[in-house]
Amino acid sequence: MRPLKILFLLHQGNMASGGQGVYTSAVTRELARLGHEVHLIVGPPWPDTDAAVTVHRVPSYSVYRLLETGRRWFYGRPPERFLHPLNAYELATSRFGMFSVMAAFNWRAYTAWRELQPGHRFDIVHDVQSLGYGDLMMKAAGMPVVANIHHPLSIDRMNQVLQARTLRAKVRKIVFYPFWMQEVVARRLDRIITGSHNSLDSVQRAFRLRDDQITAIHDGVDTDVFHPVEVPKRPRSVLFVGNSDDRNKGARYLLEAAKILADRGVDFHLTFKDRLDADMAPRMIAELGIGGRVTFLGRLPVDELVRLYNEHELLVSPSLYEGFGLPAAEAMACGVPVIATTAGAFPEVIADGETGVLVPPGDAPAIADAIERLLADPARRAAMGAAGVRRIREHFSWRACAERTAELYREVLAARRSA
Repeated sequence: MRPLKILFLLHQGNMASGGQGVYTSAVTRELARLGHEVHLIVGPPWPDTDAAVTVHRVPSYSVYRLLETGRRWFYGRPPERFLHPLNAYELATSRFGMFSVMAAFNWRAYTAWRELQPGHRFDIVHDVQSLGYGDLMMKAAGMPVVANIHHPLSIDRMNQVLQARTLRAKVRKIVFYPFWMQEVVARRLDRIITGSHNSLDSVQRAFRLRDDQITAIHDGVDTDVFHPVEVPKRPRSVLFVGNSDDRNKGARYLLEAAKILADRGVDFHLTFKDRLDADMAPRMIAELGIGGRVTFLGRLPVDELVRLYNEHELLVSPSLYEGFGLPAAEAMACGVPVIATTAGAFPEVIADGETGVLVPPGDAPAIADAIERLLADPARRAAMGAAGVRRIREHFSWRACAERTAELYREVLAARRSA
């Protein structure tokens, strides 16, 4: 079979931006190693990609991106570009609290595709998570388009609203998330890909997709990078990796559990590998009076993240929903036992009682109990860590994910030809 020419779309590319960045970096690398020609249209922050992947950058005019970079907005940009309708739309809507990045990026991606397609003749477009109206324009022009949905944004919106403390905060969370766009687009693409069977069920219900419109392909872990290393363990150490301001990640319940443990007199220290500009977690830590028990770390190079996993005695992922759960899987690959919830795909990735402990979502006392039990049982932690390494290596790899994804591309192309 001839190699495919594949064009990926990603609205924010850096691996630290979230699971979609890690997914794109890993799958594009493995597809290129399988012999396919892989291109990526991407918005900032820019991605870490394999040298064999051709990257095409498009700008962002979002206020959120401005705040992340910390530089003057007009620096390096001709003022007249802000008068372009799409740029003005993104700037204005993001200024009033709307997350318009995905919609604006997707239109820019469509424009970039129109410029690239005559010279490259891509076989298929693979959109990672944005699902904007530009996808429909490409499909209308005859381009096969598939897309990832790791989990529906409606779940994020629901969890953000439930945890907001004031009416004003609830309204801001409702306004932030795009309504309808992803649902409208998802139902009209050639295929939707999800990272787990649980995510498939959630996405299929949320977007009302037929069985033949959606496929589950498990995400993976790079076990050449994430693996056990010989480093001293930090005694009685607990690790959280994620964005605590994403209420979907359930960080508040871990902090409430930390307060419970502190009140019980349990000896422990919690490390948050988070954003240094996080809002919710530092505020809660101060309110709960557990500042002496928590250390905040910002973004780390991958080798330092691997060391961080290996230094800790256990990792806690208290998410209210996960489409896959990369930090938990990476920790398991490093031989670290995991405490997570029964929400989302965790039961598919974590073998309860064997590689970790699963507790009900949103249950701080259950998290506290699980932490206390595992910290007190080094033999059980060691057995769970070893079992986690075996499970990740046997069942979750990026090469297998890329091979199955390439098979899906050919299925979509064959269906197009037969139609």
